[in-house]
Amino acid sequence: MTRIYVPRDTTALSLGADEVAAKLEQGCAERNLGVELVRNGSRGLFWLEPLLEVETDQGRIAYGPVAPEDIPALLDEGLLNGRPGHPLYRGPTEEIPYLKKQQRLTFARAGITDPVSLDDYIRHGGYVGLRKALAKIAQEIVDEVKTSGLRGRGGAAFPAGIKWQTVLDADARTPNSPYSKRKFIVCNADEGDSGTFADRLVMEADPFMLIEGMTIAGLAVGADTGFIYLRSEYPVAHQILNEAIARAEEVGYLGDNVLNSGKAFHLEVRLGAGAYICGEETSLLDSLEGKRGQVRVKPPLPALKGAFGQPTVVNNVLTLAAVPFILAEGGQAYADYGMGRSRGTLPFQLTGNIERGGVVELAFGITLRELLEDFGGGTASGRPMRAVQVGGPLGAYMPESQWDTPLDYEAFSEVGAVVGHGGIVVFDDTVDMLDQARFAMEFCAIESCGKCTPCRIGSTRGVEVIDRIRANEQRDDNLILLRDLCDTLEDGSLCAMGGMTPNPVRSALQYFPDDFYRDPTTASNTTREEA
Repeated sequence: MTRIYVPRDTTALSLGADEVAAKLEQGCAERNLGVELVRNGSRGLFWLEPLLEVETDQGRIAYGPVAPEDIPALLDEGLLNGRPGHPLYRGPTEEIPYLKKQQRLTFARAGITDPVSLDDYIRHGGYVGLRKALAKIAQEIVDEVKTSGLRGRGGAAFPAGIKWQTVLDADARTPNSPYSKRKFIVCNADEGDSGTFADRLVMEADPFMLIEGMTIAGLAVGADTGFIYLRSEYPVAHQILNEAIARAEEVGYLGDNVLNSGKAFHLEVRLGAGAYICGEETSLLDSLEGKRGQVRVKPPLPALKGAFGQPTVVNNVLTLAAVPFILAEGGQAYADYGMGRSRGTLPFQLTGNIERGGVVELAFGITLRELLEDFGGGTASGRPMRAVQVGGPLGAYMPESQWDTPLDYEAFSEVGAVVGHGGIVVFDDTVDMLDQARFAMEFCAIESCGKCTPCRIGSTRGVEVIDRIRANEQRDDNLILLRDLCDTLEDGSLCAMGGMTPNPVRSALQYFPDDFYRDPTTASNTTREEA
């Protein structure tokens, strides 16, 4: 019986994957063709979704992007045998250049396995890391993570091993607390940055990897409970995670006695509050505890006083998902990838005005230009690229003069940019950078938790000042005021929400000044007239 794969992740579903699967089953039934339909996770080649794969003696053959109306012709032209006659034929999946040129450690199984099949996960190398971790003492696990050079993939890039060491060494005794002597692992899955979707793809394509990573983290620091704080807008990930957790519990990979080791680790999913600020770790913890999500003053650090007042590891999805490889292959094997202090790989996410959007996992060190051109293929509009925002809505807008910067935390910091979560949003030459600066201030005004005045009030004043600049009201004075506002936000805000909002505004001012000096009574510029 021929096995055919049709993805079930959010992107593929939004592009008609369910309809493709239904049409495929119908067409095969009408032709009396025996097939086994597997709803796998996406490979992350979103420009080819829905990507249909058929298993043959020569490996898996890809066709995409497939629409329901393509199914009859595909079946007529030998789909089940992997024949190349149809225009949607892409050849062996692993040979597609976009995929073949990647260095997949975290996404090694994405799109290959059934995401809720524990047998599939184990057959493709899953739970090797956990078994090796169970043979080590806690300090040895932490030391492997330190050796790997793994840094937090959520934006701050803090060394994961140092954070784990702090929690391991922390005194969990808290007088008069029902949680005394307990520690927690919290996974920040509140993926809210524009242009980011790698966390979601991990959870929808390979959820057991995240479960395994969190279990190893629990062993490393002495935590018996973990929480996945999941963005509420991810219903498919929510369903898949709950299925995977239930299956792991059934066979002893989670529970009171993990793999008969005598050690417990329990895991549950908690839905987020629908607020961007809850991606900040202390605001997330307040929300997790059932409170309004507001930023806490630090110190104390969450590593010492986190969830329910107890020592807590807070890492994001990509950080914890890297851990199984590190324990399975050794910390040095992971550290062998990358450059400088940026070790391992990062799944870069290409989106915006880009021809070939998707996840591209590579070792740190590739330049932004190589990623945009070799993988992204330029803009979807066919027009020249003008600006690229890396690191989410609080990241700087980078002009072409900076596109040869290696994707490395320190290299980006030197040019005033951030790598962050690896989200990359592309704009062509029709973009209005004054509008983009305004969007940054407006985004902060809407998403601020309201706890500190510079962020709460400064962002609102920022929108008003930019509107006056746009209307050519005392333009020079308002440009000075806008820069002063940026200084106040950066220096006075309690967290990175307000502190980083100046990044996109300042970069727009510095590298695209013409957009701030346009006559509002005329067309923006020649390029936009042509567009």
